[in-house]
Amino acid sequence: MRDPLDWPTADLVTHRVGATPERTAMVDADTGESWTYRDLDRAVDAAAGELDRRTDRSDATVATLLPTRPAVGVLLFAAMRCGATLAPLNVELDAAALRGQVAAVDADLLVCEASTRALAEKVATCPVVSADGDLSVRPGGAGDDFESAVTPAELTRDRTQLVLFTSGTTSEPKGVRLTVGNLVASAVASAFRLGVTPGDRWLVCLPTYHMGGLAPFVRSALYGSAVVVQRSFDAAATRRALADHGVTGVSLVPTMLSRLLDAGWEPADALRFVLLGGGPASEDLVGRCQDRGVPVCPTYGMTETASQIATARPETAFEHRGTVGQPLVFTEVTVVADGEPCDPGERGEIAVDGPTVTPGYLDGDGDAFGEFGFRTGDLGYRDADGRLWVAGRVDDRIVTGGENVAGSTVADAIRAARGVEDAAVVGLPDEEWGQRVAALVVGEVTPEAVRAHCVDALASYEVPKTVRVADSLPRTPSGTVDREAVRSRLSGDGSDAERSG
Repeated sequence: MRDPLDWPTADLVTHRVGATPERTAMVDADTGESWTYRDLDRAVDAAAGELDRRTDRSDATVATLLPTRPAVGVLLFAAMRCGATLAPLNVELDAAALRGQVAAVDADLLVCEASTRALAEKVATCPVVSADGDLSVRPGGAGDDFESAVTPAELTRDRTQLVLFTSGTTSEPKGVRLTVGNLVASAVASAFRLGVTPGDRWLVCLPTYHMGGLAPFVRSALYGSAVVVQRSFDAAATRRALADHGVTGVSLVPTMLSRLLDAGWEPADALRFVLLGGGPASEDLVGRCQDRGVPVCPTYGMTETASQIATARPETAFEHRGTVGQPLVFTEVTVVADGEPCDPGERGEIAVDGPTVTPGYLDGDGDAFGEFGFRTGDLGYRDADGRLWVAGRVDDRIVTGGENVAGSTVADAIRAARGVEDAAVVGLPDEEWGQRVAALVVGEVTPEAVRAHCVDALASYEVPKTVRVADSLPRTPSGTVDREAVRSRLSGDGSDAERSG
């Protein structure tokens, strides 16, 4: 007899359709269409059959180049059903970065749609198929004469189900392997913190090539609740979707939530939580939520931990503004300084251990894991009651609007601009974006010229919002750039520089 701790043994939709086939599984917020778990099961089976037919290996990797769509959920469970690994790629990246990612995952198939077909064909080293043509991936796509196209693969908890990239702009992209066990453990732990009701509806308006956009699909199938899919965030349209579809939970980044509040949004009584991640939530934003009755749950999570690490319930967020709450069940968080656990209030690097933590990266782990688990590279501390407070990055990575930006990548791009002698890039606190990318530049150049160059050379979220020109970069006695002094200059009144954007 199989150990119940090894569950699930097949994809989550196979389990779910056997229990609640008539429950709503998915709603398309843009068209109003909805599908039951029976509908979803048929679409998943048909897609799994197509994936199986078009790939030669039993452990194939299927890459996707798709914006947020209901089809993403179908493909996620179809890959799970036929025993394939899914590798969602960021549709905002340029061809060179995507080509590197396709090679890194060793993709057997690349699934695109009409809007991404041309880009997919530029970057693919494998067959390309269209989700809205060759595969016809949509919930409810199989008719009444449905016959199973594939026998569900037998799953094990340590099988890699997803590969997600932490950055799409480096020449050696960092692919995170996430197992079936990682995904299920994350969903279970989230349920303990946020709660679950049979009528829950989780709105997805985040990109589904990030964990924050994918997690609700996994969780809803596990819980037997529904996911409402909106193709892209828009304050007015998202406000309507929240109200019209009886949404009980939504995942947002601070920029999105701020824009909703600016648009006059007030939550309906049905809304139980706003899971707010992807960057630091300012005390002001949390205060606005308290004033407006928004049940905000600031969360701290990473791709490497299949989403949430710690999450504050609204009552905690309002009483202790700035905290991300206690770690989730099963998750061990240790703050480490000089190789030893820190006392309450003492700052150090945050390390995470537990069943949600990735088994490793595609290209090797380096020093990512230590005695206390995965080394996040984030600085923080825990208070006497165990609440976690995140205080920045060890390497000063910038998280802006939910996107990770490597300051060194931006600085290298700026140095390639005509007239630039040197540059330093840091993140500055920003009410709208969480952090904004800011650059201090040396050379005969204007901020406008620097930004124009960056628009052509970088992804849109990497382009500095603040650019200032100075005679030199501040440095420490050892000759390295003094990043705190750079940050201070960029936060000043601009007497020796200019601001653009």
